[in-house]
Amino acid sequence: MSREVLLLVDALAREKNVSREVVFEALENALASAMKKRFEQDADIRVVIDRTTGEHEGFRRWLVVPDEAGLQEPDREELLSDARESIPDIEVGEYIEEPVEPVEFGRIGAQAAKQAILQRVRDAEREQVLNDFLDRNETIVSGTIKRMDKGDCIIESGKIEARLPRSEMIPKENLRIGDRVRALVLRIDRAARGQQVILSRTSPEFIKQLFDNEVPEIEQGLLEIKGAARDPGVRAKIAVVAYDNRIDPIGTCVGMRGSRVTAVRNELGGEQVDIVLWSEEPAQFVIGALAPANIESIVVDEDRHVMDVVVDEENLPKAIGSRGQNVRLASELTGWQINIMTPEESQARQDQERSALRANFMAKLDVDEEVADILIDEGFTGLEEIAYVPIAELQEIEAFDEDTINELRTRARNALLTEAIVQEERVESAQDLLSLEGMTPEIVARLSEQGVTTRDDLGELATDELAEMVGIDTEQAAGFIMAARAHWFEDEK
Repeated sequence: MSREVLLLVDALAREKNVSREVVFEALENALASAMKKRFEQDADIRVVIDRTTGEHEGFRRWLVVPDEAGLQEPDREELLSDARESIPDIEVGEYIEEPVEPVEFGRIGAQAAKQAILQRVRDAEREQVLNDFLDRNETIVSGTIKRMDKGDCIIESGKIEARLPRSEMIPKENLRIGDRVRALVLRIDRAARGQQVILSRTSPEFIKQLFDNEVPEIEQGLLEIKGAARDPGVRAKIAVVAYDNRIDPIGTCVGMRGSRVTAVRNELGGEQVDIVLWSEEPAQFVIGALAPANIESIVVDEDRHVMDVVVDEENLPKAIGSRGQNVRLASELTGWQINIMTPEESQARQDQERSALRANFMAKLDVDEEVADILIDEGFTGLEEIAYVPIAELQEIEAFDEDTINELRTRARNALLTEAIVQEERVESAQDLLSLEGMTPEIVARLSEQGVTTRDDLGELATDELAEMVGIDTEQAAGFIMAARAHWFEDEK
């Protein structure tokens, strides 16, 4: 019988193109399952097959666990103190084993054993196919739609079956069985029982890879696509930069008579592609990304990572785009929040900000409107600048003498000190909020100004209300609110 075992192992290994070791392990598991049926308890059985003779041995084993942990699974565990009575030098994590009478191979539930072996072999075969695919390091899969599964496409590419989810298909795309399809390898899901390779045709990375295939200069390192943003099936923007002054990056991506960009568009169902120049200068990058609109002026707020872009009435529709598409894609491409406004709106905002700053200077520095306006006209935007900029900069203001400058600096520092003390008191009164993950003293201070000092106060806010109140994104605001409400549900339990 042992010879028959070896012959079976060799035959399965050759047929399924897997190693003999995989088949031996599958057979050991099948024999262990058969032996386990002899016990009423949930026994842990180990089987070893001699790789040379085909003979096998069975053992029941118990895992040695610390005394203080106790027995969580009495049928499969042994306390360290009890184990050392028979094996003095045994350690936690090792096993106590006792031989179990082996079963005859021919008397196993033959069908169950065969199925267990074949399933293990199939899993190993599937793993081998996946590893061969990963070794090829392919980023784009090209294959044929084999079937549809709940709206998803199952695509056959060589020995691999990949899944293109409905959510990753280009909208209004009518894919049918038998169609040839190209898609990006989005991720590998090893836990999936079906297709483990998940594809996407909507990912911005897909359009980058398509250009990589169409533009040899990218592979040569003369050109790089720095970013991409898409409204799948409708419009996309890519940012390119050339590392060779002799190359026109936009023209190179467009190709002779538009051949290269047309090939990409055809693959994406006619998606319009805007190619813009990437720039290290954020404002210049945003101006390029908003093409074809012409920009009048741009104001950069680095602290909030926001740009206010001013365009005239004629360029306003171009800058915003249909349903806000152009500005949305430009924002995704550049990573900046972009606010489009007319000159009138920009002037109104500047007037509003100037009025708020004037009122702040008048109140905190105890000066009249004329002095406040002089400070604003000279470019001062906060008390910190007045208090701590080099005194030489203040001395350049012709309207101020040395005594006025010194008095302004003293008042600014005193106002900042007062603000710091007030903020510290507010934070102290809202210590409960500081324990929330991600919460900062600055956010707590802003919340305290609005009368929000406890978790209950915070939990009663709406997400958009909190986001606007303290100047954070809605995702972070939602996280704070859920954390603040957590104790409500604990109390209910």
